[in-house]
Amino acid sequence: QVQLVESGGGLVQAGGSLRLSCAASGRTFSSYTMGWFRQAPGREREFVAGISWNGGSTSYADSVKGRFTISRDIAKNTVYLQMNSLKPEDTTVYYCAGRSGPYVNYSPGQYTYWGQGTQVTVSS
Repeated sequence: QVQLVESGGGLVQAGGSLRLSCAASGRTFSSYTMGWFRQAPGREREFVAGISWNGGSTSYADSVKGRFTISRDIAKNTVYLQMNSLKPEDTTVYYCAGRSGPYVNYSPGQYTYWGQGTQVTVSS
């Protein structure tokens, strides 16, 4: 069993930066592929970024490529999402998710564990 707790959300002006953190409990965290998703009201949850179990492979949605960076610290059982050059359209709730297996998957249905979400608001 893995429990995920996000933090780091908040209010920032357009062009600013935030770093989201996802702290995981459970001894098997290092074997899980991790992802960040976001979901606006009335819309489907969408993939933002993912990182393989060993950090050797990352993947990003086109909308955030070049602006966001996902990383993980296995010793700290934590995954990060560094968000730079934020835009008002990045405003929504961000979720951390984990799945067993070595490869990043873009579908939220393929992830077993989810955090409670953290709100990111970007003002124009």
